[in-house]
Amino acid sequence: MVLDTVSIKRFQQLSEDEDFLARMKKVLDEFDTYMAAKAKRKNPSVAYFCMEYGLDTSLKIYSGGLGILAGDYLKETSDMNTNLVAVGLLYRYGYFNQVLSAQGYQVAGYDAQDFAKIPAVPVLDKDGNWLTVSVAFPGRTLTARLWKVEVGRTDLYLMDTDHEDNIPEDREVTFHLYGGNWENRLKQELLLGVGGIRLLRKLGLNPQVYHCNEGHAAFTGLERLREYIEQDNLDFSEALEVVRASSLFTTHTPVPAGHDAFDEGMLRQYIGHYPDRLKVDWETLMSLGKDNPLDPHEKFSMSNLAANISQNVNGVSMLHGKVSQEIFAHMYPGYLPEELFVSYVTNGVHYPTWCAPEWKPVHAKVFGPEFATHHYDKSCFEGIYKISDEEVWNVKKSLKVKLIDFLRERLMDKTVSNHYSPTELVTILENLRDDVLTIGFARRFATYKRATLLFRDLDRLDKIVNNPAQPVQFLFAGKAHPADKAGQDLIKQIVDISKDPRFIGKIVFVPGYDITLAKRMVQGVDVWMNNPTRPQEASGTSGEKAAMNGTMHFSVLDGWWVEGYKEGAGWALPIEQAYEDNNFQNELDAATIYQILENDIAPAYYNVDRTTGRSREWVGYIKNTIAKVACDFTTNRMLTDYINQYYDPQAKDVTDMVAKDFKKARELAAWKNRVRREWENVIQVSRSQPANTYDISQAQPLHSEVELQLGSLTPEEVGVEAVFAQVDAHGKLHIVEVQECKVDSFQDGVAKYSADVVPDKTGAYQVGARVFAKNPLLPHRQSFECVKWL
Repeated sequence: MVLDTVSIKRFQQLSEDEDFLARMKKVLDEFDTYMAAKAKRKNPSVAYFCMEYGLDTSLKIYSGGLGILAGDYLKETSDMNTNLVAVGLLYRYGYFNQVLSAQGYQVAGYDAQDFAKIPAVPVLDKDGNWLTVSVAFPGRTLTARLWKVEVGRTDLYLMDTDHEDNIPEDREVTFHLYGGNWENRLKQELLLGVGGIRLLRKLGLNPQVYHCNEGHAAFTGLERLREYIEQDNLDFSEALEVVRASSLFTTHTPVPAGHDAFDEGMLRQYIGHYPDRLKVDWETLMSLGKDNPLDPHEKFSMSNLAANISQNVNGVSMLHGKVSQEIFAHMYPGYLPEELFVSYVTNGVHYPTWCAPEWKPVHAKVFGPEFATHHYDKSCFEGIYKISDEEVWNVKKSLKVKLIDFLRERLMDKTVSNHYSPTELVTILENLRDDVLTIGFARRFATYKRATLLFRDLDRLDKIVNNPAQPVQFLFAGKAHPADKAGQDLIKQIVDISKDPRFIGKIVFVPGYDITLAKRMVQGVDVWMNNPTRPQEASGTSGEKAAMNGTMHFSVLDGWWVEGYKEGAGWALPIEQAYEDNNFQNELDAATIYQILENDIAPAYYNVDRTTGRSREWVGYIKNTIAKVACDFTTNRMLTDYINQYYDPQAKDVTDMVAKDFKKARELAAWKNRVRREWENVIQVSRSQPANTYDISQAQPLHSEVELQLGSLTPEEVGVEAVFAQVDAHGKLHIVEVQECKVDSFQDGVAKYSADVVPDKTGAYQVGARVFAKNPLLPHRQSFECVKWL
């Protein structure tokens, strides 16, 4: 696209410019050296599936946080030379372009991508024919062409249905990201999952680990089950063990309603042939995505499917991991949410992408030589303390000037900006300043993100914004989903307030939110503000991008900020909700925001030494943000966590599972089937029942005895444990202590178990006995449904 803007005459001039040619050769040599390391990639090999990837504005296959995160992740796998291949869809129109009308309403525009001018090339076979994959649809076959995007050393393969081999209806499958009705969404997810696996096989790729980044890609599991059953002669339960051992599911959604689910009737049309291929009945297939496969009214959850076909499930921040345990608790009824194997890897951002060019040479001086290799210790970020206050201040000042200049240009572009009249625009351009405290807010406009919280008390905000000694300006940007009327109304409300004479040019809404605008804002503002409704922010990465640039975060303690907040490196609103009534809570949070702005943030920024012309206090915040916050939220740390927690262990697990003609898979599946048949025969014979209230001490522990009839099972296969729990202030039960009982005797199919228990802490407890199936081959016992409470 850049080359299209260069004239032939200019090309001819450059071809004779020795200085230019020398610089070009240097860049090319560096690139070739970088790419040569691709041949040295080692296992584990990973396939990564996602509906969207935010790599650059030139490739419109992303909408928001999920895509930007996936794009950053691919760039990091390239930098760290991880053996990963990615799969997605190539959209003709992608996500919408945002234009604002004169009244401040968001207007969605869709521009077709010219596939000849994007950084993707067709994948051809040895004879020069375009490679395709096909997926069976009702009465027809969907065909998708394959494209390749080289994200450095990492290959991203995309599928596109907009070609003449498909009927008009099916050509539209890859028109819009998250576009169309639920049937089109189902088609997209079948193409991503089923088609994605077939794409890999067509390219001769058979990775060890399959990573579903959100539940959209969960149909990968169905296709892989089919492969093992048809090609390796495994039965359904055996194939499921292999697929689980090699699958990882990352969920990004903090609310149950955000998980895709499809009507059973629609599924019968599109995957009604799969039970025959998997050699199971329809109800067994439905049980992978439904709690009750016999209920035709219950929708089939893609997140349930993803969890059921994956050995591991993770959220994207520590708090979101806990929220996800609650969301998926219904799938594991024998256990409390906190006992589940659902864990987390906190999201990060790609340093080379989001860190401003002005900062990189500064960091390079003090971060050490290992930093450039992408294999470094995060403590290297503390090198920022070696940089002089003057240099730090000047870098941030120059970035703000750059931002304001960019915004002036964007606001004057009538192709995206019609929401301000010429008169208003003149006033805005006059009032916008690069020497005042500037606070940014830019993200998807969903109601839970509370974009308008700042405007609860306009009179108080007026005093903050127009304080003659400590003025503050606010910059807003972001898109609302075209179907989200409430989100679009928030944008309209902000535009209206920004036209108020008190705020014009001091509160500004900037249209056309994209990667380019996001970069300018996180790099150029002084403070990044975020105020979601707790705990609905899964992670959030815009604040992490800001931290890379010494921009302080000011947010509710939710998502990543629960882990990231450090005193002296940003500001936080409390993690707990004071009121159940959201209106009261919003009022309290708004008042807290005003108070922190007035008493902490503005005074620190304007605490300027007259001799130096800068605020030493503010520079301290900048340095602390880079040294103490940014270091923990890179994709470098994130990818390292995924490798250590999931990729390496699961690659080993699946290798063991398939060895010797799938010996472990067959053994584990056979054992599970036997235990399921016998589980109803595991019956309590007797149990020592203490009084309703009793005292426990070291001298007088709780002695618990249980006798069980085990049927044909053995004590090694059936465990019993004493569980101590307490109820918190919100009425939720929490495990305090669990102690497994030892086997005292086993005779005539009856096992006697006992335990002496003394909890570590004093208090009132609820005590219960739980029986569960045991096998050292189980990666997580919670995922096996044979558990009962006595």
